[in-house]
Amino acid sequence: MRAEISGVVPGSIGEELGVKKGDLLRTINGIAPADLLDYRYLSADEFIELEIEKPHQERVIFEIEKDEDEDLGIIFDQDTFDGIKRCKNKCIFCFVDQMPPDLRNTLYLKDDDYRLSLLYGNFITLTNISTREISRIKDMHISPLYISVHSTNPALRQKMLGHSQAGQIVSYLRDLAQAGIEMHTQIVLCPGVNDGEDLYETVHQLSAFWPHVQSVAVVPVGVTKFQKNPLIRPFTGPEAQHVVETVSQWQNNFQKHLKTNFVYLADEFYLLAQREIPPYDHYEGFPQIENGVGLVRSFWTSFRQASALLPKSLDQTRKITFVTGRSAQPVLGPIVKRLNQIDQLEVDLISLTNHFFGPSVTVAGLLTGHDLMVGLRDWRRQYKQDDCPEIFVSSVLLKFGEDLFLDNMTVDQVEKALKIMIHAVDPVGESLIHEVMHQGGKNQI
Repeated sequence: MRAEISGVVPGSIGEELGVKKGDLLRTINGIAPADLLDYRYLSADEFIELEIEKPHQERVIFEIEKDEDEDLGIIFDQDTFDGIKRCKNKCIFCFVDQMPPDLRNTLYLKDDDYRLSLLYGNFITLTNISTREISRIKDMHISPLYISVHSTNPALRQKMLGHSQAGQIVSYLRDLAQAGIEMHTQIVLCPGVNDGEDLYETVHQLSAFWPHVQSVAVVPVGVTKFQKNPLIRPFTGPEAQHVVETVSQWQNNFQKHLKTNFVYLADEFYLLAQREIPPYDHYEGFPQIENGVGLVRSFWTSFRQASALLPKSLDQTRKITFVTGRSAQPVLGPIVKRLNQIDQLEVDLISLTNHFFGPSVTVAGLLTGHDLMVGLRDWRRQYKQDDCPEIFVSSVLLKFGEDLFLDNMTVDQVEKALKIMIHAVDPVGESLIHEVMHQGGKNQI
């Protein structure tokens, strides 16, 4: 168990004590913390004893008096000091199992760790959890948790997850609800597998745990060209329309009885069904926006609010091109139309086919450097365009904090090969407007 320190906050207690990057936190009040949750809990007291191991195995003990809940300002290289709990499921729809070989190792990591669920909103299945861990969740009131349900039918969930314990999900949810744990749940919907009557039963069985189960997100299964399970296929447009209509009826009923929509659809369903994205209030605080639920409406709203900053004209002519996935074209369409009202600004929009994962993958976030290379070259040939030097892509295409696409190509490699400049922009209206209006050179990625 290694609580390795990666830095300290300037001006913090940790800095005053001389704690450095590379030191190890051994104990707090004689207890070795297993993770960031332990660290926060143990260090919350006014009086604590901190044991730090310096390089060369020198150990130093600090006796600290501080304000209650005052943070020590210590930053760790990992949030789980005893390692990440790995997923042992064999889900028939697992996206990680649909990845091609030879990508970076972190893309193949499948975690099922309740601690990361609390800290980052990662979804867990509760099939890889021990009785001791369930007790810890209840004792420490680790809440909210994000839980992948998929089906409350024991036999079907066991088949979908490929795990002998998967059928116990309802008893786990009941136990956590009785302990006052707040939960947000998701259903990865697979046509012909857990839709139709099973979806109805799952959603309405989950609603029995309201308000402890706060929300249900229904997300369409992602299917790449590497998928080998014959049971798994993407949704068609008419099937997506049926899902939208059906869930809309349920939302109306839940509003009458629970005063909440309770169940929400991922934006992909509305886009595939060619239906209007619901209004801002529909999402009731956006509890599952990181799951692609309401992201489009949030983006449009933030852009509209920030558009008051847009000028009537630029000081000099500028031409930029937005590049995105097929499903995101109608998302960026209204944005492009508004930006083209600015004099001396010309904005194009290109939606690319995903060659790397296959054409059934249409979301922008899974475009790779290879897709940009192939797609932009094809676009240039088809439309006889000699140049499109400034390219805007969503920052979700890149590894967080780095200029690396999913296929390990770097931004610099793509720029040099295509002779373009790539701006990676956060999908927030203010960020987009700032970058469009900034004409001083390459965006800092």
